[in-house]
Amino acid sequence: MVELINGGMGNCYIVSGENGAVLVDTGTAKFRDTLLEKCRAADVRLILLTHGHYDHVQNAAYLAEALGVPVAMHPADIPLLADILSEPIDAHVFQGKAMAAVIRLGQRPRLKKFVARVQKNDIPPFTPDIELHDGFSLLPYGVDASVVALPGHTRGCVGLLAGRDLLVGDALMNIGKPARPLHYVDRAAMEESAAKITALGEDITLWFGHGGPVENQLW
Repeated sequence: MVELINGGMGNCYIVSGENGAVLVDTGTAKFRDTLLEKCRAADVRLILLTHGHYDHVQNAAYLAEALGVPVAMHPADIPLLADILSEPIDAHVFQGKAMAAVIRLGQRPRLKKFVARVQKNDIPPFTPDIELHDGFSLLPYGVDASVVALPGHTRGCVGLLAGRDLLVGDALMNIGKPARPLHYVDRAAMEESAAKITALGEDITLWFGHGGPVENQLW
């Protein structure tokens, strides 16, 4: 079962199985207590991060400590926890270019502290306990699901396939309309990941980091 939870700037999910549950992404600080309550009720045994952007990871340290559970993340995205510009941010559509420009501007030394204070986009430090890879099974955490590598938006972007549900993180987005991500680190990898999702078939329900779910289609 997939439960969508408002995480602030994006979606979080609790994926429940017969013997436990997994929290996928952690949202922003304002929503941490709501998430904690839902995680406790669902018997969450693992926090899985689809990628390293702050709107997906900001509550990871808080929730991991409060729940006493490990955090799992692809190792390629660990540098993003300290510096979002540790990898390039590219785009080829206007909205994506605008978003990328704002991110770069906000990381300039004179503006970074101000932006962090206003947007509250700092990431409390944590070290992932588990390194994710393609095919990683969540059965040890009570959920019959596996990790799907979906690089492109970030180098370590992953999704989670649970039956006919695929949580795609930001490998695709539904902002205005379902589409490929507005900005990315590697356009070719992003397009390969989109094709990988298409190949799973039309009977797959997609759950996005941003926006409501849709049935799979040609990406």
